[in-house]
Amino acid sequence: MKKSKIFGNIYTVLAFIFLYMPIAVLVIFSFNASDSTGNITGFSLKWYGELFSDAATLNALKNTLILAILSSIIATVIGTMASYGINKMQNKHIKSATMSVTKIPMINPEIVVGISMMLLFVFVGGIVGSQSSLGFGTVLIAHITFNLPYVILSVLPKFKQMDKSLPEAAQDLGCTPLQSFFKVELPAILPGVVSGLIMAFTLSLDDFVISYFTIGSGFETLPIRIYSMTKKRVTPDMYALSTLIFVSILVLLLISNLTSDKSREKMSKKAKKITKIVVGSLFGVIAAVTIVVFIVSASTETLTLNVYNWGEYISDGGEDTLDVNQKFEEYYEDWYFKKYNKRVKVNVNYTTYASNEDLYAKIKSGAADYDIIVPSDYMVERLKSEGLLQTIDLSKIPNYENISEQFRNPYYDNGKEKYSVMYTYGIVGIVYNKDKINDDDLAKIEAGEAGWELLWDEDYKGQILQFNNARDAFGVAMYSLGIDVNNATDAEWQKAYERLKEQKPLVQSYVMDEIFNKMEGGEAALAAYYAGDCLSMIERAAEAGVNLGFYYPKTNGKYVTNIFADAMCIPKSATNVELAHAYINYMLSEEPAVANAEYLYYGSPNKLVVNNGDYIDYLGDDYGVIYQEEFESQLDYMFETYAYRSLPDEKLKLQNNLWETLKVGSDSFDSGIYVICGVIAAVLIGFGVYCYIIKRKRRRLYWNTQKEASKK
Repeated sequence: MKKSKIFGNIYTVLAFIFLYMPIAVLVIFSFNASDSTGNITGFSLKWYGELFSDAATLNALKNTLILAILSSIIATVIGTMASYGINKMQNKHIKSATMSVTKIPMINPEIVVGISMMLLFVFVGGIVGSQSSLGFGTVLIAHITFNLPYVILSVLPKFKQMDKSLPEAAQDLGCTPLQSFFKVELPAILPGVVSGLIMAFTLSLDDFVISYFTIGSGFETLPIRIYSMTKKRVTPDMYALSTLIFVSILVLLLISNLTSDKSREKMSKKAKKITKIVVGSLFGVIAAVTIVVFIVSASTETLTLNVYNWGEYISDGGEDTLDVNQKFEEYYEDWYFKKYNKRVKVNVNYTTYASNEDLYAKIKSGAADYDIIVPSDYMVERLKSEGLLQTIDLSKIPNYENISEQFRNPYYDNGKEKYSVMYTYGIVGIVYNKDKINDDDLAKIEAGEAGWELLWDEDYKGQILQFNNARDAFGVAMYSLGIDVNNATDAEWQKAYERLKEQKPLVQSYVMDEIFNKMEGGEAALAAYYAGDCLSMIERAAEAGVNLGFYYPKTNGKYVTNIFADAMCIPKSATNVELAHAYINYMLSEEPAVANAEYLYYGSPNKLVVNNGDYIDYLGDDYGVIYQEEFESQLDYMFETYAYRSLPDEKLKLQNNLWETLKVGSDSFDSGIYVICGVIAAVLIGFGVYCYIIKRKRRRLYWNTQKEASKK
């Protein structure tokens, strides 16, 4: 008995260590003095200070609190009413069916609930003619929907525990049914109502999946903000944010436990009074903060510009860089006051995507409206051909003259009407870890003889990263095979698929923005990616002691790789077109253009940038890599030969089908996974059969006993 108790205690301790060790590490590193995510260099509150100076994060926190408070209160009111009704039901079949339907949002995977609700909102939005189907209202409805079952399951048991004669007695003594509910029933079920409210508030506070699918372009919650941060470089201010969220939820759970019936029975009257004061004060403070935010927000006219851009694709104020979006807000507010003698508040709502295909899906669905998007060349061509972009009025963009002549009429937007303004351009290359590459391959790279073949080298199995988007991944395969990426036949697409399938067992992961953490952390040996990002990775990795390098792939002595351009566009559904033009014009001025070029490490089409002495000094040797003479002298040829073009519908369908087959094909898992799954399934089936047999034996024994007893 004593041994089993010791074993049980050890098991419990190990379980808690397993569950909470990651959180403990996160909390410890949130107080780290440096930005290292691997070494403790001292105690500091620096990252908490940086967190609270981040306007975007604080705005997301405000949005999250508003959403959580409203959804939890509304869900609690509706859930309490529903519990009252369910408790009064007489027909047990209807009651059972109602409870089954109530539990569906809890049982369903969140992604199913999120997607289904998004489709519903888009469908309804199309019927009523709404330009943007998603927004604050839709995410609020979604949160209320998934909160309801938890409130009902917290409140309904309290109705069942309550003495049913109490409300009847109250009505016999002269109370109306409404008075009876508030004076007799509500106090009896109050612990369940409070528990349901706290549970709903907690669930809303940290929901990501459903919010991701139902949120609009003008609203960002804290979990979505954290997601956008983790797609880029992970810095300790995110650890600080996660620590605060963990502590907040822990406090709410403690309060929930204190308000439970068992805890209340053990409390003295004084303790109960203190608990009520603490709970009331907590929600009072949250409500007061929300009201103040509303009042402050309502005191000034606010213009919101919704910008949708790639991750890590703008100078954002981190590491002493210029915060371009914040500077634009200040610039436009000053300009507006000088012109109209009226104060206006500008808010750039900046969200990111990981691939052109993600952008296209969002714009095409009509689920959200953006004022500025930054797609790549072939996607500009596609969006333009499908009527999803509106023309840009160059008369409102005087800084357009700063764009070099050779970039004013790119192939994807060559005509009298302009649908885009080039933001930056770059070339795809290969970033590699010098400490993980063998000497022979290093020699080839240094001699300028290395090509795409290293991404298919068995020596680097499990150390290769591949693009996680169809166009770039198939592009890499086609360049390696010498196939024309824009005019490939069906047979050549199949060859490219076989090439990627051949590479798949060697691939550690398919990535986009996640590549930063993986390469800078020394987790992989090779990856194809955009040159500007690769050069940025090299600089960051050096600070962490990881030795990265970069090269442009060659075939038969010639560079064979993708050259691309990204451009600022205004979608057809944009709601603030004037502000969008002002934003594009500002981005072409010298200060933000230089800041972005320094931050991105991509080629700039802006003359003021290319000829800026500080910019040239800042890049040093990398200036020659980005503006390589061999590329610069034949940009027209490079764009004509190697840039992606918008594919016909049948080719897009073929590409997507092949990509899906590659990603989810039968060879997605090692055979060992199937063996393990088979063993687990067999054990579960065997256990189920065993339980069924035991149950049958016990039932037979019970009836035999009953028969013998009746005979006696």
